[in-house]
Amino acid sequence: MRLILIMFTLFITACDLSPQSRLDRVQDGAVLKVLTRNSATTYYEGPHGPAGLEYDLVAGFAEYLGVKLKLETPETLSQVLGKIQAGKADMAAAGLTVTDERKVRLNFGTSYQQITPQLVYRVGTRPPKNLDTLHGSLEVVAYSSHAERLRSLQEDHPELSFQKTNELDSEELLNLVWEQVIDYTVADSNEVAISRRFYPELRVAFNISSPEALAWAFPPGEDRSLIDKADEFLNTLKENGQLDRLLKRYYAYVSDFDYVGTRRYMKHIDQRLPRYQVWFEQAGKDTNVDWRLLAAIGYQESHWNPKAVSPTGVRGLMMLTQATMQQMGIDKDRHDAQASIEGGARYIASVKKRIPANIKEPDRTWMALAAYNIGYGHLEDARILAQNDGAAPDKWIDVKKYLPLLSQKKWYQQTRYGYARGREPVRYVENVRSYYDILIWITDKELAPERRSPALTVDSPAL
Repeated sequence: MRLILIMFTLFITACDLSPQSRLDRVQDGAVLKVLTRNSATTYYEGPHGPAGLEYDLVAGFAEYLGVKLKLETPETLSQVLGKIQAGKADMAAAGLTVTDERKVRLNFGTSYQQITPQLVYRVGTRPPKNLDTLHGSLEVVAYSSHAERLRSLQEDHPELSFQKTNELDSEELLNLVWEQVIDYTVADSNEVAISRRFYPELRVAFNISSPEALAWAFPPGEDRSLIDKADEFLNTLKENGQLDRLLKRYYAYVSDFDYVGTRRYMKHIDQRLPRYQVWFEQAGKDTNVDWRLLAAIGYQESHWNPKAVSPTGVRGLMMLTQATMQQMGIDKDRHDAQASIEGGARYIASVKKRIPANIKEPDRTWMALAAYNIGYGHLEDARILAQNDGAAPDKWIDVKKYLPLLSQKKWYQQTRYGYARGREPVRYVENVRSYYDILIWITDKELAPERRSPALTVDSPAL
């Protein structure tokens, strides 16, 4: 009888055991294992720590689940796809386009971004009008959605030929086009928008398809528990506007591409910056401010011209007033480049210290730049307007919407410091950010010429 009771208990226990869902396994293990790519549009180490749209999203999702985030960055796209298909991670957040071929092998969640694949060439190459008028080599990433799309297009364009590489990523192929090693590549529109600031001669010939969806990929199978939870998270971000704010933070400030200005800047980096770099570096050490940020400010102010003079009375490489130089403890001619750089570094450091401690990087830096340009009082006025309007006063992406209102009587009458040309600091910050990005990219390449993604200066996560 005792034996029968034991066997019955074991039978009931076995019946109660059911396979644990993917969501339960993640939450019980307290870790979300995510595959991603090291690139400007996904994940990278920026000046202020880990960044990238995919990083911000999956970091938010891990927090949503109450677990730790564990990232893995396989070297190639094919490895990302192979590992997630084999179930060696919980999900892949790697800027993956949802395609018919991939849906056979993987599960996908809801889309969080739309991109358009574009054929890219370099100025100097005869621009093709369509796929039938290509005049050279076309290379794309193996196992990419671009390779899939080109294969399907070969049915209507039998003369179309292209090479696939499993050794290079999309950013590296864009570099090869710029260096004229290959004639064409295909890249997503978001990648092109960012890369053209580093490779200003790149051009888009045409789109090779209509807009396509990016989504997170999950291992195959019928268990959709983790996918459903991810969809719930992303849909929440869509509904409360946080997803839109994230997309704007990463892409809005790079959309206003200025070829002539960027080309001139790259030339000045080679010809002018070397004269002043050691002073920027020393000032950066003395004030604990990235010297490249100081150099970017200097370029925005004067194009690294120590003799620059403004009608408003500011002058020198960092375009400071005499009062500001004296306030910073520097009693030298403002046209003295070293003294101007030292004064500018001390001033931006002092402004940054005034920014409330609860404002985190990189928003802290962007707001300090705005205050450097327009004055701390006007920045505070804009933050108060944002707060009163229900926006986030500690986020640059929100505050920059309210700075332009300081030129409108309806709004500046509500403020302590009154009228200000509020559009100027917004443009100022966006320009400095672009110059800063390019300097980071160039100096990082010099320090580590192996594969590296541009360390873009992004706004802090909205999550």
